[in-house]
Amino acid sequence: MYYAKFIKFLTPDGSKQSAKMAARKLMKYLSGKEMRDWLTSTHFWGPFATWSIPIAAIADTQKDASLISGKMTFALLMYSSIFMRFAWKVNPRNLLLLSCHFTNTCAQLTQGTRFLKNKYSKTDV
Repeated sequence: MYYAKFIKFLTPDGSKQSAKMAARKLMKYLSGKEMRDWLTSTHFWGPFATWSIPIAAIADTQKDASLISGKMTFALLMYSSIFMRFAWKVNPRNLLLLSCHFTNTCAQLTQGTRFLKNKYSKTDV
């Protein structure tokens, strides 16, 4: 049980008994109705699918900057900025979606900076 070591840090006295109790509470929570409802809702699967966008943007930072589309980078930056606000304002707050769009905003800002440097700071030798 790998999580038993982690649970040991969470227990106040560090005893085996409290670690077992904490592990039982964790398993009860993870297998409970609230968790099942969350895992089968759009509050989980929407952000889960949306994570492909920032992952692709982060992977693209290793590619040549001449391949970057300025229009698409700007569109994705605006998209993530708007949906970051939505994720914060929706009730209940969707922190998974917020973190996804925050990551994408940072990745798109990085790509935008690379695009501008590539387009406007070329020096002919």
